[in-house]
Amino acid sequence: MPEEVTSNVGSIEAEAERILEEARNRARDIMAEAREESRKILSSELPLNEAKDECVRIVNEARAEADRITSESDKKAGQIRSDADRKVKEITDLIVNAVAGRS
Repeated sequence: MPEEVTSNVGSIEAEAERILEEARNRARDIMAEAREESRKILSSELPLNEAKDECVRIVNEARAEADRITSESDKKAGQIRSDADRKVKEITDLIVNAVAGRS
């Protein structure tokens, strides 16, 4: 049973890390898309001031979206860790009660 608990906690932690890595990757993708869009805008025939303003707007939107996704993933990972801690405590209590002969 302790092996199962360790395995479950490990898999929960791995899932949390996977979610965080996905968020980081998505944030990188968003930033790359924003840079590409900025390059397109800068190479177009728009007046320079409009292009710069549009570039700043796109980058700011991309950063805000990346921050939002990362924040949501951090919250999910924290909840998963919290749930794992709670489950480990419950299982530990069950094991202690079983060993002590309590139900």
